[in-house]
Amino acid sequence: MTTEIRKIRPATPEDYEEILKLNEESVHFLSPLSKEKLIHLHQESEILKVVETDGKVEAFVLALREGKDYDSVNYAWFSKNYEKFLYIDRVVVSVKQQGSGLGKMLYEDVFKHAKSIDVPVVTAEIDIEPPNPVSLKFHEKFGFKEVGKQAVAGGKKIVSLQAVQIAE
Repeated sequence: MTTEIRKIRPATPEDYEEILKLNEESVHFLSPLSKEKLIHLHQESEILKVVETDGKVEAFVLALREGKDYDSVNYAWFSKNYEKFLYIDRVVVSVKQQGSGLGKMLYEDVFKHAKSIDVPVVTAEIDIEPPNPVSLKFHEKFGFKEVGKQAVAGGKKIVSLQAVQIAE
């Protein structure tokens, strides 16, 4: 039996094609992402990391601090309600790797980073209409709690705005 080699590393422009493919594969739970928007978000981001499994990009995370140039209504909500935060815009794991622990690896890395830069709150949103029970359960394990709700995508979706306090 072979052991997979997994590693988290900062994303580079060479990863954009794979990041965009992963985003498109799960776009029904996310917002669409063009290469231009990805380049802009990479410049604005606090974290854009990928997970490689045996050298292939299989997952990524994108997170932003407060005060960045980002037109997301969910990011705007957190900006209005929190002075200092780390917003997880998206965590995407390839369909064939879901449930294999890559999302957990990325979240643990995000929490470690938030603690290292003294950010007191990590935020995210989860679709509740249409429901995304896998994501809700995943976030519960990390201690996320609902702090608000809002309609997005022209009222086609309702999201649960969630936050977790980072322990001292």
